[in-house]
Amino acid sequence: MWLFVGLGNIGREYEGTRHNIGFAVVDLVERSLERSTGWRAGKGEFYFAKGFLGKEEVLLIKPTTYMNLSGRAVRDAMQFYKVPIEQIVVIVDDIALPLGTLRLRLGGSDGGHNGLSSVIYELGTEDFARLRCGIGAEFHRGEQVRFVLSKFKPGEVKAAEEMIDRAAQAGREIVESGMAKAMNGINMKQSRAGQEPL
Repeated sequence: MWLFVGLGNIGREYEGTRHNIGFAVVDLVERSLERSTGWRAGKGEFYFAKGFLGKEEVLLIKPTTYMNLSGRAVRDAMQFYKVPIEQIVVIVDDIALPLGTLRLRLGGSDGGHNGLSSVIYELGTEDFARLRCGIGAEFHRGEQVRFVLSKFKPGEVKAAEEMIDRAAQAGREIVESGMAKAMNGINMKQSRAGQEPL
């Protein structure tokens, strides 16, 4: 089983914000699952949906802990469903990447992201995959929190929607082709598009 974790904040006031890109991606993946359960309350602090991409079973979760405690939900889901660390992918927003940029990598630090920090702490390792979704970084010093909790500007919506679609497609590529091949494909596409390769 593959476990895809979308990081975000639960609650209507956070819908459509930059910090909730992870939720948006797993919502889109869920709509493409075969035999999906739909979203349900999980055995832990998360909502989950299960189904198949081809022959592979896929579990999606959205933590209900709020961002800073996301790791508790990931730990609970990993333990309950007995998912190996090698088959966990955390989908997260990244202010250090330009809007529309995707990066897939294994391991690494939290990069200052509180949700990733919580996941690393609760799992006791950095050795899981993360799909980083660029949300832009045009904010003034000291306004990072306001920025990540803001919605995309009208001129940014199309780029954000296209990135969410490509991130959902990346999830399918990971499941169908394996992590190594997916990393090469996704990160090289960014390089060809004029972004710095991973």
